[in-house]
Amino acid sequence: MSLTGRRVVITGGASGMGAGLVRAFPLLGARVVSLDLAQDPGETIAKEAGATFVAADVADPDSVKAAVDTAVSLLGGLDVLIHAAGIAPGGPAESITLATWTKVMSTNATGTFLTNQAAFEHLKLSGGQILNFTSAAGVQGLPNKAAYSASKGAVVAWTRTVAREWAQFGITVNAIAPAIWTPMYDTTRASMTPEQLAAHDEFMATAIPLGGKLGDVDEHFVPVMAFLSSNGSRFMTGQVFPVDGGTLAMR
Repeated sequence: MSLTGRRVVITGGASGMGAGLVRAFPLLGARVVSLDLAQDPGETIAKEAGATFVAADVADPDSVKAAVDTAVSLLGGLDVLIHAAGIAPGGPAESITLATWTKVMSTNATGTFLTNQAAFEHLKLSGGQILNFTSAAGVQGLPNKAAYSASKGAVVAWTRTVAREWAQFGITVNAIAPAIWTPMYDTTRASMTPEQLAAHDEFMATAIPLGGKLGDVDEHFVPVMAFLSSNGSRFMTGQVFPVDGGTLAMR
């Protein structure tokens, strides 16, 4: 899948799937600017990939506007926004503090709102693509992740709504629901006892029909994102695309 000449902004580019896309897309011909709050290792990842890094706090409107404007200036325009930045703290719903709720919603839901609006200002004249990260949690819920699930549900509703509103400008807006193995997942697994890990792996074996475990960034995720970032996907909008081995059966 060629992305030659595509001008792409990727948020959350300092870690996880965002970092995987920052590394992969320049190899497919895209020109990439990575946005993240963490300058280290964000700057290093971008430099090694042949991309450019710009610091940004997706929950802060001034920071988002300045970062997106800078990114578009560096790229000489914008074709695709991939909004991957997000956080996922857990815990029982009844124990969630207001501070945690506010932080999760500000980063995940408000961050989507702010980055999408900032991108819209640059896409409205010539069209383009926006890809927001949601989750199966935002569609069907996830125990011990109530705040995260609520924030990702907001991303789904926002995506479907602005896909209709912004279609007149030639802008497509879709959401991705990935289940991909990342360094953060490695950390989670390392924190489990042997008994917890065995129970977790037993659950995953039945929850993910294809292979029984989370997918690989380069093998399973990058090809889908490359297609959705290409001109080949321009007649697709308002959708949630699971990349999860069959866990989430969208209807």
